[in-house]
Amino acid sequence: MKQIYELSHQDAHAIVEAIRERAESNNDGLAVAVVDVHGELMAFLRTDGCRLPSITIAQNKAYTASREQIESAELGERSQSEGFPMTNFGELRYVSWMGGIPIWFEDAVIGGIGVSGLSGEEDIAYAQHGLKSLGL
Repeated sequence: MKQIYELSHQDAHAIVEAIRERAESNNDGLAVAVVDVHGELMAFLRTDGCRLPSITIAQNKAYTASREQIESAELGERSQSEGFPMTNFGELRYVSWMGGIPIWFEDAVIGGIGVSGLSGEEDIAYAQHGLKSLGL
């Protein structure tokens, strides 16, 4: 038998809340999505000033990171370096931009975080800040 851990709705909310507090203190407009291990949405927030495309992009970054168990940008880098186009995955929701990270616990991915609305470096910094709020 295998023991399975799941991201709780309290965990997802804590991630969103940590990112929201930081975004508001910096007056940054962004979208943050937290998904479960299957890439299904658990928590979402679009802060004031966030552009509309960031809504879908944040969700897709989290989805990509969770489903592929790597950062969304790393998937894009591998796709390019290995000559395997993103379209060959057969998954139209996959994105290759910075800002999507998997959530690891006990050597397994239990979810993903996606942030969109700022530069790639800022998006990833916010996602990592959210992950740190769980103490992981």
